Amino acid sequence: MEANKKQLIIIGGGFAGINLARKLYNNQYYEVTVIDKHNYNYFTPLLYQVATGFLEPSAISYPFRKLFQHTGIHFRLAELNRVDPDKQLLFLSDNSILKYDILAFAAGSTTNFFGNALLQKNALYIKSIEDAINMRNTLLDVMERASVEKDPVIRKALLTMVVAGGGPTGVELAGMLAEFKACLMGMDYPELKGETLQLYMIEGSANLLAPMSDASHKEAFKTLNRLKIDIRLNTRVEKYEANLVYLSTGEVIHAGTLIWAVGVTARIFPGIDQDCLDKSHRMITDAYNRVIGYQQIYAIGDISVQYGDTRYPSGHPQLAQPAIQQGKRLAKNLLLAAKGKPMHPFHYFDRGDMAIIGRSWAVADLFRHKKHPVHLGGILGLLSWLFIHLVSLVNYNNKIKTFYNWLVAYLTHDQVLRMIFHADKPTSQKTPRPHPHSLLPDQPAAPKKVANGKQRVLF
Repeated sequence: MEANKKQLIIIGGGFAGINLARKLYNNQYYEVTVIDKHNYNYFTPLLYQVATGFLEPSAISYPFRKLFQHTGIHFRLAELNRVDPDKQLLFLSDNSILKYDILAFAAGSTTNFFGNALLQKNALYIKSIEDAINMRNTLLDVMERASVEKDPVIRKALLTMVVAGGGPTGVELAGMLAEFKACLMGMDYPELKGETLQLYMIEGSANLLAPMSDASHKEAFKTLNRLKIDIRLNTRVEKYEANLVYLSTGEVIHAGTLIWAVGVTARIFPGIDQDCLDKSHRMITDAYNRVIGYQQIYAIGDISVQYGDTRYPSGHPQLAQPAIQQGKRLAKNLLLAAKGKPMHPFHYFDRGDMAIIGRSWAVADLFRHKKHPVHLGGILGLLSWLFIHLVSLVNYNNKIKTFYNWLVAYLTHDQVLRMIFHADKPTSQKTPRPHPHSLLPDQPAAPKKVANGKQRVLF
C-alpha cells in the first residue's frame, strides 16, 4: 500500500462497484480495494438463463483477480461483518480489520420475502450464481422425478410450476420455462410425451412489466398467453407449504415448484445508523451519493436511494443502469475531490427498460426521458435486447460464450447445458436446507376443497 494515497474500500463488486473501480484503474490518488464474498463478478440480468439451462455459469461470470490484473486495484475475498465509522474500521468475516479513508457501499440487494418465513424456506429464487445453479438443479430434478412417477396426481403436481412476480425477472423466467415446455420436454423426457407442463404467472398489480409502457404490458401478456401460461393479475402469493400455493383470491394451486421473483431489499450492515436507512433498508444519500450523516461513506447502486431527483421522488429504480451510472459518477467525483475541485451531483440518464419473452420475442422502451419514447417489440425488440446485454458483459470471453450459447439455442431449439451439479451447499445460504419441493410417493393428493369451503385447488 502506498502511504501517500488514501485508502478507498469498495464493498461489493456488482454493477456499481465494478464501474467505480474501473474508473479508478491506476489512479494516483487512491489505493483501491474491492471486497466481495465471491471471487468473481457476474451479470445478474442473465442469471435466469443459467437457472433454466440456456447459459453456462462461466458465460456470465469472470474472476475479479483476472479482471484487476495490471490495474492497481486490490481484491479481498470476504464479507463485511461490521463497520466502525468513528474509527473508520471494517471488521471482516476472515477476522481481519481494515482501516479506510473512504468507504463505498455497492453491495447490491437481496431477495425480499416480506417477512414470510415459509416462502423463504420453500420457494426458489435467484440473486446469485449459486441460487441459479440450485434452481437449475431443482427444476431438472423435478423433471427427472416426474418422468418416473406413476401416480398421476403427484406427476401432475410435479409438472406444475408457479412464478410469483410479473416484473422483468419473472416474465423472462416464465418465457424460458415455456420454451422448455414447447421444445424440449418431449425431446429430453420421452416418458413425459403427451403430458403438460402447467405454468402459472402471478402478479400483484394490474399489469405485467408494470414500470414499462402500456404497449409492453399488452405485448408481455399476449406473448405469455400465446405460450400457454396461465396469468393471474391483481393476485398475490400468500403462502407456500406442502406443495400448495395459496393465493390472495382464495385459490390454491397444487404445485411442486414456486419461483419467487417479487422484490428485493438491501442488506443491513451493523455500525451504520438505522436513521440513515429507508423502509427497504437502502442507505439514504445526498446528490453526491454520500450517506447522510457521514462524510467519508458513500453508497451506490441497489443499496442506495436518493430523494432529490424530482423525476424519481421515491428514488431511482434498482436496476443495472442507475448502478452503472452512479459508480462512474462517484469515481469522477472522488477524482475531482482529490484535485480540490467541487463534485458534480448525480443525474440519472434513463436509457429505457427491456425484457425478453421466450426465444424470439422481446419488448423495449427506449429513451424514456424524452417526450416521445421509442417502443420496440418482436424481432426489433429482440435484436436490441441481445445487443444491449452482449455489450454489457464484463469481458470479451463472456460475450463470445454467451453469443455462442444463444446462437445454438436459437438455431436448434436446444441446448446441452441441462446437467445437475450438486454441491455440499446447494444455495448461497450458510447451511443446507431441506429440498424445498419434496413430493413423496406416499403423500396424499391435494384436497379438492379446503376446510373453510372458500378455497379451491387448481390443477
